[in-house]
Amino acid sequence: MAKIKHSPATRRRKKRLLKKAKGFFGDRSKQYQQASRALMHALKYAYRDRRNKKREFRALWIARINAACRAQGITYSVFMNGLKKSKIALDRKILADLAVKDSQAFKKLVTTAKG
Repeated sequence: MAKIKHSPATRRRKKRLLKKAKGFFGDRSKQYQQASRALMHALKYAYRDRRNKKREFRALWIARINAACRAQGITYSVFMNGLKKSKIALDRKILADLAVKDSQAFKKLVTTAKG
């Protein structure tokens, strides 16, 4: 019986991996083993950072809201508590957007939260 060779499947597998590693620096985009290692790291970081991105954006929104609140003479925690008591349900993303783009509307929210 003839020896079974796997070259078509191996070549396809390696080409698929090298295609995913396209754009990596130096041999990481050309050599299979280097590309394989680099791709494993890249996928691990991508998985981790999809979760971290949510934390980072929330922190950014809070920093923006806090800065806008302090300009109005109120702290972030007092502002958020005032909104909750006033039954105003706006998320931090929208509040940060208002603080940056529409300061008049944000000022009205601050007066509502204070009162």
